[in-house]
Amino acid sequence: MPGTSYPPKSPALENYCKNKGYTIAQPCSFDESAYSNNREEFDTIINMIMAYTEKIAVCCDKVDRLSRNVFDKRISVLYERALQDELELHFVSDGQVINSSISAVEKFQFSISLELAKYYSDAISDNVRRAMEQKLRKGEWLSKAPYGYKNIRKPDGSSDIIVDEYAAQIVKKIFELYATGAYSMNLLLEKLKKDYGICWPKSQIGKLLVNPFFHGTMIVNGKEYPHRYPPIISQALFEQVKQVRESFDKKPIKYAGKPFAYRGLIRCGDCGLAITPEMHKGFVYYHCTQYRGKHGAPWIREEKITKQLAQVFENLQMPKEVLEQTLETLDEVHHQKIEFHNKEFDHLTNKQKELTTMIDNLYMDKLKGRITESDYDRFYQSLRDQITDVTIRLEQLQEAEDNYYTTSRYVLKLVNQAHHLFISSEVEEKRQLIKRVLSNLRIEGESLHWDVQKNPSIS
Repeated sequence: MPGTSYPPKSPALENYCKNKGYTIAQPCSFDESAYSNNREEFDTIINMIMAYTEKIAVCCDKVDRLSRNVFDKRISVLYERALQDELELHFVSDGQVINSSISAVEKFQFSISLELAKYYSDAISDNVRRAMEQKLRKGEWLSKAPYGYKNIRKPDGSSDIIVDEYAAQIVKKIFELYATGAYSMNLLLEKLKKDYGICWPKSQIGKLLVNPFFHGTMIVNGKEYPHRYPPIISQALFEQVKQVRESFDKKPIKYAGKPFAYRGLIRCGDCGLAITPEMHKGFVYYHCTQYRGKHGAPWIREEKITKQLAQVFENLQMPKEVLEQTLETLDEVHHQKIEFHNKEFDHLTNKQKELTTMIDNLYMDKLKGRITESDYDRFYQSLRDQITDVTIRLEQLQEAEDNYYTTSRYVLKLVNQAHHLFISSEVEEKRQLIKRVLSNLRIEGESLHWDVQKNPSIS
C-alpha cells in the first residue's frame, strides 16, 4: 500500500512506513497553523490525496499536526473516507489508526484527540491574550515603534522603545506647523522635503496627525491604553491639531482662476463691501464694486497693497539692543523658576508611577479572584482618572514653562523675521500671516488701514 507521510524526511515516519511495508508515494509538508481555517497548502495536499484511485495510508506524526480544529471539514472528509475503507489515517506518535474496522472506543479516542488538540491551542491563545493584555496595561507597545520612536535591544536581551531624537523633532515640528492653520497637507509635504529631504505620501502625514501615541495614548483593537514612553507632544497640541483638521474638512469656498493673494481679506472703508480682485492686461487690481452707490473708489494694483503690508511687518521689528536686553531678562527669570519646576515635576512623576503600580496590582487581584469584575472596573476607572489628572498637570507644568520662556524667545526672534517671511512666502502662507497679525483690513482711497489682532499668534 502506498503511503503519504507528513512531514517529509521524518526518520520516525520513514521507519514506520518501512516497518509496515508501505512505499512512500509522496512526502508532504506545510507551514500553516493547524488551528487556522485558511490553509491553502493543506488544501493542495488534501486534493492530491483525494485524487488517488487506489487505497492509500496517510501517515502523520500526531493528530494535532493534522488539525487543531474539531470543526475542520477537511478532517471530517478524511475520516469518512477512512471509515468507507478508501484510505487509512495513521498517527504514529499517538498510536492511532483510523480505518473501516475501528471500534467505537477508538472512534471516541480520535474525537478526544481532536478536542484535546483544540483545547491546547485555545489555552495557548488565552495565555497569549492575557499576557498581551497585561503588557498593554503596563503601557508596553507590542508592535513596531511609530515614526519618532525606535525599537531597541537592551544588553539583557529584552526589547524596548525609546525616542528617536531627530525623528521626534520632525514629528513635533509637523504638529506645531499644522496647528497654526497656515499649512495644508501639501504645504507640509513641501516643507518636509525642503527642510529635511523627506518625501512622504500625503496619507502618511494624515495618519501621523491623528495618532495619539505621540502624546501618550496607544490604540490597540479600538481600545485606548496609556503608554509608558516619553510623549513627543502635549495633549493640548494634539487637540489643537484636531480642531484645525476638522476646520479643514469643512467644504471650502472655491474660487475659479488664479488664487489672488488678498481675496476676501479687505473691505471698502467707505461702504464696507468686500474688495474684488480682477485681472487686467496681466496685472491684478483690487476695487470696490460700489454696489451700494458710486463713491469714486479707485482701482489699486496688488503690488501697491503688498508694499503697504510689507511695511507693516517691517515696522514690527525691534531694535537689536532692545531685543537682546529683553531676552537676557527672560533668561534671568527662567533660571529663578527652574528649582520650583523640578520639584513639582518630580512630585507629579512619582505620583504617576505610584498610580500605574496600583493599576498593575489591581489587575493581578482580578486575575487571582480577589476582587469582582464590577469592583475592578470601578477601581480601575478611578485610578485612570487620577492618572489623567496627573498627566494633564504635568503637561500644564511644562506648557507654562514653555509659554513663558521658550515660546516667548521664539516669538521675539520671529517678530524680527516677519518682514522676510511675508515677502518670501507663498500666497496661502502670506494670507495666514496676515490673518494672525492683522484684522479689519480696509481700503480708504488708495491707502490700506488695519487693526492689530488683540491676541496674535505667530507659529
